[in-house]
Amino acid sequence: MAHSSAEQIRSWNGPAIFSFGFRPFFLFGAVWVLFSMGLWLAVLMGGVDLPTRFDRGSWHAHEFLFGYLGAVLAGFLLTAVPNWTGRLPIVGWRLAGLFALWCAGRAAILFSNSLPSFVAPAIDLAFPIALGGLILREIIAGKNWRNLIVLALLAVFTLANALFHYEALAGEYAAQGYGLRLGLATAVMMIAVIGGRIIPSFTRNWLVREQHAARPAPPMQRFDKATLLLSPPILAIWTLQPFTVTTGFCLLVFGVLHLIRLTRWQGHHTLSEPLVFVLHASYAFFPLGAFALGLDQILGNPGTAGAQHLWMAGAIGAMTLAVMSRATLGHTGRELTAGRATIAIFVCVFAAALMRFLTPLHLGLSTLSGVFWLLAFGGFVVVYGPMLLRPKAERGT
Repeated sequence: MAHSSAEQIRSWNGPAIFSFGFRPFFLFGAVWVLFSMGLWLAVLMGGVDLPTRFDRGSWHAHEFLFGYLGAVLAGFLLTAVPNWTGRLPIVGWRLAGLFALWCAGRAAILFSNSLPSFVAPAIDLAFPIALGGLILREIIAGKNWRNLIVLALLAVFTLANALFHYEALAGEYAAQGYGLRLGLATAVMMIAVIGGRIIPSFTRNWLVREQHAARPAPPMQRFDKATLLLSPPILAIWTLQPFTVTTGFCLLVFGVLHLIRLTRWQGHHTLSEPLVFVLHASYAFFPLGAFALGLDQILGNPGTAGAQHLWMAGAIGAMTLAVMSRATLGHTGRELTAGRATIAIFVCVFAAALMRFLTPLHLGLSTLSGVFWLLAFGGFVVVYGPMLLRPKAERGT
């Protein structure tokens, strides 16, 4: 399959950006974050009115969780599924068409105030439905039933997006609604499942290469399976009843389980290779976010936006940048190591997440968080954009 995939990619005579699934979605997902965050900061300063039916907070939340993360999921799945199924990747004009559908969704939502109410949701939801259909076809053709769990999570993520649209059109504050929480909970589960496969594997490979004696716990041992089985009901409780003391204690249990899981992966031995260590540091935002959300409810603090951003900006933002950086380096023929610019990207995204969490201490930290967010994703576009736009480099050239 690898040889046939390489032949298919080389036979594509169009722009290199459409020669593999990760290229357009990783690059323009990051570009969209830059654009939408810049627009969001302009809105906060009172200089811009958004032409969307969403209230400004809901647009901001939706376009990160369902817009940006939807693109990253597409890039990851379209790159990983050929490895899972042994089938050829989707390249060329079919890939370009799927990418155009994602772009149409972003434009439709931004300008939805000028469209009939049903049009923007229909266009936006068409993208994940089309992506799910493609992934399902590949899994069935490759008889790769093990990864149906990822497709099921994508289906729930799409349902959450539809619920978000329903709440927004009903005049509710969708940024704190059921759709947002269901989408965020599903994203947490996706990263828990996929991260639980790749983080210990990448860590083990690096430790072996460095001839280090430490070894992380293998993926999907009994403790991992128990943690993943307990996580969905806890996240479901938070989705349905986020503001109760019982939910708070459940979230603390969630945090403890994932903190133990993380320590079993021996990430502290990887400090000398930031490209590996950042995966562990990003995953740490899962227990941190759970502890913060849980304590908010136990202590009777109704403000959850800061704590929630430990999952949104920290776990999702940092983990996606880490995976995009690593995948781009590996699939474009470069060494899997982080240079200074990549390290700066990681530092900026962590700073953005922590400053957003600490915003209640000083409102100015919110703007500073946005600036660091722009630096992180702007750095990714500058450093990795040329790699994503150009054909694969040969090692040693």
